[in-house]
Amino acid sequence: MIRVADLPAAHPGRRLLTKRTPFFAAPGEPRCGYCAYVPTSWTPDDELPVLVAVHGTGRSVGELREGLIPFAERHRLIVVLPLFPVGVGEPDDVHGYKVLDAHGVRYDLVLLDILAEVRHRWNARIGTVLLCGHSGGGQFAHRFLYLHPGRVAGVAAGAPGGVTLLDDTLAWPRGVADTRERFGITVDPAAVARVPVLLVIGGDDDGRADLAAMGDHGHSRPEQLDRLAADLTRHGTAVRTVVVPGVGHSAAGTRPPVLDFFTGLLPALR
Repeated sequence: MIRVADLPAAHPGRRLLTKRTPFFAAPGEPRCGYCAYVPTSWTPDDELPVLVAVHGTGRSVGELREGLIPFAERHRLIVVLPLFPVGVGEPDDVHGYKVLDAHGVRYDLVLLDILAEVRHRWNARIGTVLLCGHSGGGQFAHRFLYLHPGRVAGVAAGAPGGVTLLDDTLAWPRGVADTRERFGITVDPAAVARVPVLLVIGGDDDGRADLAAMGDHGHSRPEQLDRLAADLTRHGTAVRTVVVPGVGHSAAGTRPPVLDFFTGLLPALR
């Protein structure tokens, strides 16, 4: 695998592998992939922090990347955007990545392998990263936090339609009772509590009809967010909840508080 630092400064590969990168197959699971944005000011001597942004059900990865480019340029960080396609393991599997484990694919480990490759290519700092996701990505983000709290410096979850509680009487993905058997990991609420969390939603994002169509007739998106906030707070996590007035179910509309949240955490990653 080519390290960008090994290419001569005038080599066209430098242009290909900085700013908007191509999509790469994920190491170990080529049915998944990722792209990145590497800021214009990157040099081979840099060891830049990483922001991981996980797409929602619509997989609008390109749009998501474009929205984060100004932040990446302003703060000199690398944005990594995994792509978990529909149909991995089963032709109609739309939601599997959200619960991290479906049809033989461990999506949390796919992301960790992606980060290892990002470290190699761009000399990125991946020990702890910033992690965000909206909707389905918000589901992924808070569940990844439970399994790998030591790998995240802050998590922002936007409008998740389904949530996992730190409840050791409920099986995954409702709770964490069986994570040792399922993932080989016992969730540690004290470790989770050391990671600051932002929960964000649009003020006009009810989502009840969408969730009912998917079989959940019990909660709206604001109710799910409130359940998650209360549970995390009860277990000691510092949770900030933001409702953005006049915004519906929109990653772009809820992005400003996410970027404000991450701006406050960046000094600790430098």
